[in-house]
Amino acid sequence: MIRGGHIDVSVLGILQIDEHGRIANWSVPGKNIIGVGGAMDLVDGAKKIICTMTHTAKDGGLKILRECTYPLTSLRTADMLITDLAVFRFDNGRMRLIELMPGASLEEVEAKTEGRFINCL
Repeated sequence: MIRGGHIDVSVLGILQIDEHGRIANWSVPGKNIIGVGGAMDLVDGAKKIICTMTHTAKDGGLKILRECTYPLTSLRTADMLITDLAVFRFDNGRMRLIELMPGASLEEVEAKTEGRFINCL
């Protein structure tokens, strides 16, 4: 199904994303991970890619970066990112903030996002 291009939308959890929408979700450097599994197929095979994750790591580290530091899942980019703080859309290699989650502020999102984004609120 997925390799045949029959899936309209793929929603997947990720580890990192960069400001262009490139996804890293299958490997953490220094950790023993079996392999990419179906993540690459999900990213490459679906017509639309929606990513979800917490906005920051458990230790407070940033996960929305200018460039991913983990290995990329694919060269295909995400269409949308949903975090616990905000929703972003990716258009033409640009990240656009389109919604804040209840209780989140623009200042908090800016402080916890390394990647550059356009405020479309």
